[in-house]
Amino acid sequence: MSRSQSCPIQLRPVSPQEALAPPPLQPAVQNPSSHSWASLCGPPPWGLSCLLALQHFLVLASVLCASHLLLLRSVPPGILPYSPAHLLASSLFSCGVSTTLQTWMGSRLPLVQAPSLEFLAPALVLTNRKLPLAIQTPGNFSGMPHLCERPGCHSLELWNDSLREVSGAVVVSGLLQGTLGLLGAPGHLFRHCGPLVLAPSLVVAGLSAHREVALFCSSHWGLALLYHLGSCQLPPCPWRPASTSSMCTCMPAFRLFSVLVPVACVWVISALLGLGIIPLEMSAPSEALWFWLPHPGEWVWPLLTPRALAAGVSMALAASISSLGCYALCGRLLHLPSPPPHACSRGLGLEGLGSVLAGLLGSPMGTASSFPNVATVSLTQAGSQRVAHLVGLFCVGLGLSPKLTQLLTTIPLPVLGGVLGVTQAVVLATGFSSFHLADIDSGRNVFIVGFSIFMALLLPRWLREAPVLMSTGWSPVDVLLHSLLIEPIFLAGFLAFLLENTIPGTQLERGLGPGLPSSLAAQEVQMPQKSKQKAAQHYELPVPLQNLCPCIPQPLRCLCPLPEDPGNEERGPAEPGEMADLLPGFGEQCPRSSRELWSH
Repeated sequence: MSRSQSCPIQLRPVSPQEALAPPPLQPAVQNPSSHSWASLCGPPPWGLSCLLALQHFLVLASVLCASHLLLLRSVPPGILPYSPAHLLASSLFSCGVSTTLQTWMGSRLPLVQAPSLEFLAPALVLTNRKLPLAIQTPGNFSGMPHLCERPGCHSLELWNDSLREVSGAVVVSGLLQGTLGLLGAPGHLFRHCGPLVLAPSLVVAGLSAHREVALFCSSHWGLALLYHLGSCQLPPCPWRPASTSSMCTCMPAFRLFSVLVPVACVWVISALLGLGIIPLEMSAPSEALWFWLPHPGEWVWPLLTPRALAAGVSMALAASISSLGCYALCGRLLHLPSPPPHACSRGLGLEGLGSVLAGLLGSPMGTASSFPNVATVSLTQAGSQRVAHLVGLFCVGLGLSPKLTQLLTTIPLPVLGGVLGVTQAVVLATGFSSFHLADIDSGRNVFIVGFSIFMALLLPRWLREAPVLMSTGWSPVDVLLHSLLIEPIFLAGFLAFLLENTIPGTQLERGLGPGLPSSLAAQEVQMPQKSKQKAAQHYELPVPLQNLCPCIPQPLRCLCPLPEDPGNEERGPAEPGEMADLLPGFGEQCPRSSRELWSH
């Protein structure tokens, strides 16, 4: 029996300093499926960008119709001085303007702005305070109020004033957000938001819409289930660009359009089966115009009252926490460093400007970064500034035609529920995946996470089921407290931030140290300095605006990158249409010629 030749093992003496030193971090094993297709093959071509923009637009339209439908269900029919199509058109127009400004000079992330559900709760508080003036038909479980016709009941003007108060609250929230952004407050607070603040906020944000999802899906569970099955990822389509070398993988068409294809299929099937019924709240009593130019005060001006001021404060706080979570989540999905303070401050400031525009146009919903659209980036594994710019142009163009906007009211309710259900589930799962960035076995961290999530879900449910409304003797204080305590994402973010920054803990325990045994931490440590600089440049202002930074007054310098920021050491403009081509070692897989061809 032959013996295998044994190789001698060379032993090297180890000094005490080397023995105590921590082992070097090994490069994280990269999973190709975890990176966006755009990061592997450069900026997407214009045709693919248009399809991806259409997909994001359908998600935005679903959120838009869902939020307005939920609000209009709480008021009697026939009190709007204009058709719902004009209401949707004005909201679309403000969303398009806000999206364009956000991606150009705001946070610079490919974030789509939409009427966030955080604006819905304070709006419902303002309108539901009128509910004692109405009666409901016995056995009516639809939640639709009917006007009281008894002597002493109030007229339709008070209900109209209630909607004007909601628009006034949107204006107040925009002004407050813009002021906070100009002062740099969001950027300073974001520095103290680690994984233990982000993770509970994302988990609660994903869970907070389950009642609305069930409400829309219950109209036809079969179609809703068909949408969820259609969102499953199928094998990649074997199509590849002709100009792409063999090093690039095939384009996963069914993954890229995992929202567009199911929405189109369910919409067509519901139309063929005659199930595409327009809800009564969204039906237009009058003919919508083919073209109009939105301008403030066309129908009514926003009404500024102490109650509207209180609701606006709660809107601003909840929307700011939600948007900061979107910034962190989108940056993580695109493998970017954490957004710097100046980018967060600019982003929230421009979101406030969009909300002011929406309120002046008579919209009861402001604009904020959309969690469903960020979840779509995670589903499709494709994120691009070019796509976000196209979404903004689509919204502005469609917002100029209420007649075309009226087509959005034909979206079946199961589609609304399916889109919200799939995207909110992705946000929920992403929140759970963020726990590994911190020491989740620590008792301190377990308490912070558990208490924040539990109380954020408990208090809103208790207030909804309370037999008596909260009353302090002054209506604005009641509106403020009620609005804040029924905002789950505000409660989760506020409690997690408070506990995280008051309970003592080490940097490693809080997930803020570089020595964590996670792939994300190892990836950031192994990232070359030049790649870090290139990644940080994507948060900077465009080159024409960078030249204006020296002229900005000193109190507003927080909106510009500091001279010591890594992004300013090697200044250079980012590719105008791409945000996902940032991970070092992956963008170089495609030849330079194909990347240049797709970027033009």
